[in-house]
Amino acid sequence: MDVYWLEQTEADLANAGTGVLPGDSVGHDGCVTEWRSEREVAQLSAMRFAKRRADWQLGRWTAKNAVAAYLQLPADFCNFAQIEMRSGPSGAPETFLRNKWAPITISLSHRAGRAVCAVAPSLAALGCDLEVVESHSDAFIADYFATEEQLLVARAASADRPWLVTLLWSAKESALKALHAGLRLDTRGVIVTVVDALPGTNHEREAGVPEEYANNANFAARQPGAVNGWHPLRVRQLGGQTFLGWWQHTGNLVRTVVAAPPPAPPLELSILPSSTPGSSAAGSGQSPAA
Repeated sequence: MDVYWLEQTEADLANAGTGVLPGDSVGHDGCVTEWRSEREVAQLSAMRFAKRRADWQLGRWTAKNAVAAYLQLPADFCNFAQIEMRSGPSGAPETFLRNKWAPITISLSHRAGRAVCAVAPSLAALGCDLEVVESHSDAFIADYFATEEQLLVARAASADRPWLVTLLWSAKESALKALHAGLRLDTRGVIVTVVDALPGTNHEREAGVPEEYANNANFAARQPGAVNGWHPLRVRQLGGQTFLGWWQHTGNLVRTVVAAPPPAPPLELSILPSSTPGSSAAGSGQSPAA
């Protein structure tokens, strides 16, 4: 299964402008000059804290760009105002286009002035996460990590420990999103196996690609190692579902994505340019075929 990925920063949102309330101004082509829907403007107005407002806006901006690119719609305010992310019964985001449910699945994450959105076909289980590498205490590892994960961390060199712990935590976050459970579940009940993380410390390194990958067309004949910067991982829920996915570590950031059916390495979305206010021609990736 193909999974698409878009990453944006606060600078992308700032360059778009803030617009005005829907209906207050209409462009020469008949489109409003506000990228948020009326429902979203009201939701934003109810938020008290500046950071929450900033994170919410960046997440929505990124998601609207991702959905428009996935559906091959121009990245303009007229389209964005008609794309909405609403919370489903589980709390997971659902996408609506012109007030009708859109047959796609998305997952969102934001951290440190950066947001990501993963997009997959409808009915897929999907979760993504973005984390900044930081140190965690022994108490954190004992409280949130399963025994085998704790052993992996213990065998890691001290220099590798911060990003490895961040990677394991991020993969758990992605899986919990795919399960539509969040932190309502015990994080020790979702166990992460990462491939090609620490040479000589991971049993999957010696065994090669996990069996689930080798038996899937997306991963046939593939060996451990980066595919466009992404490495394989697996997250197993005790007594439940197993997800396959991918991880990436660049600079001080860790990215993870898991899905069922098993996903191919994430494909970068390409934003379609538009001549309307707030258009964006950024992105050098690709969009799914119509």
